[in-house]
Amino acid sequence: MTTGRRMASLVVAATSIGALLFTPSTAVAAPAAGATAPAAGATASATRIPLHDAIANLRVAEEDRSGYDRAAFRHWIDADKNGCTTRAEVLIDEAVLPPEIGAKCALAGGRWYSYYEDAYVDGAAGLDIDHMVPLAEAWDSGASAWTSKQREAYANDLDQPRALVAVTAKYNRSKADQDPSTWLPPYEGARCTYLTDWVIVKTKYDLAVDPTELDTLQRLGAQCPNVPIEPGTP
Repeated sequence: MTTGRRMASLVVAATSIGALLFTPSTAVAAPAAGATAPAAGATASATRIPLHDAIANLRVAEEDRSGYDRAAFRHWIDADKNGCTTRAEVLIDEAVLPPEIGAKCALAGGRWYSYYEDAYVDGAAGLDIDHMVPLAEAWDSGASAWTSKQREAYANDLDQPRALVAVTAKYNRSKADQDPSTWLPPYEGARCTYLTDWVIVKTKYDLAVDPTELDTLQRLGAQCPNVPIEPGTP
């Protein structure tokens, strides 16, 4: 983990994409800076691709939640054995004012920006770590065919800064397992960022979209700057 990498990516996104993307209302200095399993033969590109092209390239399929169990995605692990779980790693990385890190990675203090509603949050207790593409949605879209290790890697993805995001518990739970056709951030200035983040994750993991989801991404994405995205590979 590189401290500040995630918050830096938010700042870069806001700078590059412009007014249609979120911009914090108050300046706060950030820390310095398919049915196919994704590991073998995945079609997700590691290269930069314009957003509108990425949306057009998404694989379309009907969703199927048969057999879904949240426990199939083991998450909040300590992958690097440094004492901090994935949740804590994201909180540390996205803090706009760093928290104190105590024994067993206990976090005290700190401030975060929850971009879904354009709000600052003091203290980590009121924050959830949102899977940009929810675990149930990932299952519907192709993850049901993955191995348990692949699902674990997805649920704890610290390599793609847009895969996990610290937001208020209120709006993470309001979103639940919905896709952009039925839920968008309440703050309109965040919606292009949100759609872009969604497409990045779906592209990286070659997750399918259903026809209604694709229509929403195309319709709303057409109103967003055609910025290049770099999904990376699973």
